[in-house]
Amino acid sequence: MRKAILAAMTAVLASVATPALAADELVTTRTGNVPYILTTQSPASPRYAVILMPGGQGILNPRIESGKLVFAFGGNFLIRSRGLFADPRFVAASTDATTSPDRILAIVQDLQARYGPQLQVYVVGTSRSTDSTRALSGPLDGKVAGFVHTSSMNAISGLSTRGAKSRHLIVWHRSDPCRATKPSASAAMASSNGIDWVEMTGGTSVGEDCEARSHHGYNGIERETVDRIKAWIAKGG
Repeated sequence: MRKAILAAMTAVLASVATPALAADELVTTRTGNVPYILTTQSPASPRYAVILMPGGQGILNPRIESGKLVFAFGGNFLIRSRGLFADPRFVAASTDATTSPDRILAIVQDLQARYGPQLQVYVVGTSRSTDSTRALSGPLDGKVAGFVHTSSMNAISGLSTRGAKSRHLIVWHRSDPCRATKPSASAAMASSNGIDWVEMTGGTSVGEDCEARSHHGYNGIERETVDRIKAWIAKGG
């Protein structure tokens, strides 16, 4: 009897301790024919969605080959962390980096058609794709819930968010070694605009300074970084 009780308790604890796995699905928007990877955790009744754009050349190019989903930039911080964003409250949409408001709005409309107009959508960039979040912040102001700029290009220091309707968060790693994404530029932008910011520390830095496995890409602290981004998003309502 005791063994049966212990076995049942162990099964319950295991189910609590082990989160459900996130699943990927290739989606093409109804308008604009924009492909993206939809990552969800079942059951999904989300309140928030994040549109993730990789850095570098930014061309994810998701597609089905031989019955399997394939795409580029799988090692990029945001793309490799897409499953960490997905939970019962959040879904993630991974797509090519872009400065086209219409392309992003096609994904927003597709997500809201799927989950309801109350879905709050945030656009997230990292490294070179923060050039995209910076460019989109004007034409999409008030049309998306907010923007998250991580490991931002130095030009982010010139972005003004004063009077913006959409929320903005800027995230950096204190020891980011990449010359193109200096933490001081992100800190200056946060200070000049009075917006929320997150400074990460720790992890392991390997490889090239501006690549995804250095501190630039939050290597080893992906979950902690994603959790802080999600907490900020949820704090907005």
